[in-house]
Formats: sequence, structure tokens, C-alpha cells
Amino acid sequence: MAGTIVILGVFVADMAYRAQRQPRTGETILGTSFALGPGGKGSNQAVAAARAGGRVHFITRLGVDPFADMARDAWAWAGVMPQVTVDRDSYTGAAYIFVEEATGNNAIMIAPGAAGRISVADVEAQAERIAGASVFVTQLEQPMAAAHHALTIARRSGVRTILNPAPAAAISDEMLALCDIVTPNETEAESITGNAVTDIKTAKQAAAAFLARGAGAVIVTLGENGALYHDHTRTVHVAAFNAGAVVETTGAGDAFNGGLATALAEGKDPIAAVRFGCATAAISVTRPGTAPSMPSRTEIEALLACG
Repeated sequence: MAGTIVILGVFVADMAYRAQRQPRTGETILGTSFALGPGGKGSNQAVAAARAGGRVHFITRLGVDPFADMARDAWAWAGVMPQVTVDRDSYTGAAYIFVEEATGNNAIMIAPGAAGRISVADVEAQAERIAGASVFVTQLEQPMAAAHHALTIARRSGVRTILNPAPAAAISDEMLALCDIVTPNETEAESITGNAVTDIKTAKQAAAAFLARGAGAVIVTLGENGALYHDHTRTVHVAAFNAGAVVETTGAGDAFNGGLATALAEGKDPIAAVRFGCATAAISVTRPGTAPSMPSRTEIEALLACG
């Protein structure tokens, strides 16, 4: 039986605007569409993992408002088990997402609200749950101290730890040494290591820089070029899957991380888990939105069977 996955992270309400281009300062333009839905990297990853078949607990902090209701509805739909600190002194976070109509590329601004106040005490209250997981996942949208403390609890309990270092930020060697797997995209890998990632060779160089600082393994996600897995004994490039025309890339990294965590919790080899994550991401980009775009287990297995 697969083990549980515990994810620490942020929920925000995604407000996605599509237009031909972003407005310049002082300019007003007409968009082509608008959508409001659940988001936040941690929450998206929890939804992705649960939709992919994982047993997922999600640790976060919400306000008391309609966006908090949206969060709980999204988790109920996906089968995520929420572990929420209710913050009556703040608001549930929100994100502005611009999506370029022609390409599906995006730019994002986040106001995390209550989730930006996730504390070490919030994490400590969930210490037993984290310690009992098979896989623990976190990102860098919530305060660094909370993520570091959670990784410490997981590591000392023998839980496999995954850090998705997004958005990119300075990370101590001490914190990286708590991570069994680090999963940056090209931009994050360059920002954190100083190594520009333009192809497989440079992705390996960036991954090696993470290993030199203490990480156990690195997966550099490469968008349409798949992902590169690198640890102390092997380097494997996993090609991307083609699940159809790209509609929107928002949430692709979250889909990958959620799929990866589910596969690892089921005992899959890391390379098989990377393939599972790539398939999850490939399906997600064929649909608009973030959490609502996460595919079911049946869809993922069907794509893997074709690939």
C-alpha cells in the first residue's frame, strides 16, 4: 500500500487574465478572458498528487472569507485532506496571473495573505503527521523558517523530502542538506546556482551545483524538453510527453511535483517517478487553469501506456 504524502504550502485564489500582451505602466488594455479558481503552488501540488492517486495531507493557513471556501471545495473535489490553521487576522491569499493568448506563457504576482504567516508553530503542530509520511514536499512561497523546520522534522524521521525551490530564493546549505530531491525549473536553477540552463549539459551543471551544496538528488524540469534527473551515481534525461496542444503552462511544475510525489510514495524508482511526473504535467498544460487542470490517475496511466 502506498504511503501518505504531506505537503506544506500556500493556497491562493488564482485570478487569470488572458490577453495578447501585458499592459504597460499607466496603460489599460482589453483582455480576451478571465477565470477565477484555486491555486498556490503547495495547494496545486496537493491537488495534483491526490488526483494522481496519492493519499495527501496539505498543511496551510487560510483566512475566513470566500476564497477560503474555494480552497476547501477544491480539496474536497480532489480528495486532499486539509490541515488548516485558521487566521482571522488576515485574508486568504490571491494571485494575479497574466496568460499570453498566443503562446500560453504566463507571468504571476502573489499576495499570500494568511499563508504568508505560516509559522514554525503551525508546522510543529503537525510534526507527528509529517514524521509519519512516506514523502514530504514543500516550496518557498511560505516563510522559509516554516519550510526549514518541516524539512528538519521529516529528515530526522526518515521521510523522503522534496523541495520545489519556487519562487527562487537564497537557500542555505543546511536546508539543502535536508532535501533528498530538489526540483527547480531552468529559471530557478539558474537563479539559485548561478549556472545558466539552456540545454541538457548546462542543466546537469546546475544540478551538480545543488549536489555540491548537500542535496541528495536534483530534477531540473525543462518544460517541453522534459526533465533531467541527476544524483551522485546517474544522470538521466526523461523526454516530455505529447498529450495535445498546449493551452496554458501555468501549474505545469506543480503537476510534475504532485505526480512525482505520488509515484515515489508508491515505491517507484526515481526515474519512473520522473516519467510519471512528466506525464502528469503534459496533460495539465492542455487545459486552462491550475488546480482544475490536474489529470486523473486513469488519464496519466493512459498517456504513460502510449509513451
